[in-house]
Amino acid sequence: MIDLRKVTHEMIKNHTWKFENGIFWQALDYGIVGFDGNDFYFPYYLSSREKKDAKERLEFILGLNTDLDRFYSEIEDSRFSFLIEDFYGLTIPAAPSKYQALVETIAQQQVNFEFAMRTIANLVKNFGKKIGSLYLFPKAGEIVKLSIEELKSVKLGYRAEYVKNLTELYVKGKLNLDLEDLSEEDAVKYLVKFRGIGKWSAELFLVYGLRKNIYPAGDLGLRRGIAKIFGKNVKEVKEKDVREIIEPYGKWKSLLAFYILCYDRKTEMEKKNKR
Repeated sequence: MIDLRKVTHEMIKNHTWKFENGIFWQALDYGIVGFDGNDFYFPYYLSSREKKDAKERLEFILGLNTDLDRFYSEIEDSRFSFLIEDFYGLTIPAAPSKYQALVETIAQQQVNFEFAMRTIANLVKNFGKKIGSLYLFPKAGEIVKLSIEELKSVKLGYRAEYVKNLTELYVKGKLNLDLEDLSEEDAVKYLVKFRGIGKWSAELFLVYGLRKNIYPAGDLGLRRGIAKIFGKNVKEVKEKDVREIIEPYGKWKSLLAFYILCYDRKTEMEKKNKR
C-alpha cells in the first residue's frame, strides 16, 4: 500500500501540488486532479481521454505501479531491512514532465535539497501560471523568453545559464529528452554531451523524469547514507563503493538508493534539530 503522506514528504515542494486531508492534488494543463490512495478526482469537464491521461500522469508522479511487497522481500534479510519499517509505503516521486524534471535537476546542482526546493518554488511562483490554489510549472516556451537575469532572480545562480541554454536547445529540438528506448548507460552518454549536464545530473534526471532504474552514485547524501549504515566515514565511501553495494539489487537498485537517500535526509534533519 502506497503511503501518500510519506511520498509527498519526499517530493519537491514547488507549489504545483499539495497534500490536503489525505488527498494528493496536482495542477495539470487542464485543471487540478487528485488521488486519495483509492480513488481519482477529476474536474467534471474533462473528456474521457483527458481523464485517462490525468490518471496515467498521477500514477507516474506517485509511482503507483511500484510493487513494494516484492522490493521489501528483496531487502528483508539485508543490512537495509530496517528501512522497511522507517519508510514503509514510500515510492520514488517523479516529475509530471521531462522538461520539469530537467530544470529541477539542474536547480539541485551543488546545493542542499532545501535550498534547491526554495529556488524551484520561486521559479514556479514567479513565472508559472496560477491555476486555483496551485501553479503550473513554466513551459519551456515560457522559460526560453526569460533573460539570464530574470532566472538568476530566483536564486539559480550560475545554473541560470544552464537552464537558459538547455531550454533553448530543447525548444529547437537539439536536446531530446525522450530517452525511454535507450539503455541507462547510453542515455547518460547522450545527456552528458550537453553543457550543464554532468553524470550526477544525467542519472538524477533519468530516475526523476523517466523512472529509469538508475541512481546518482556520486551523490553526497547517498554516500553519506551508506557510510552511516555500514559504520564508515563518508570519505571512505566512493562512487564505486556505492555501485558495488547497490548494483546486486538489480531491478530494485533505484528504489533502494532512494530509500538510503531518504534515510540520510531524515538523520541529517534529526541531527540539525538537536542542535
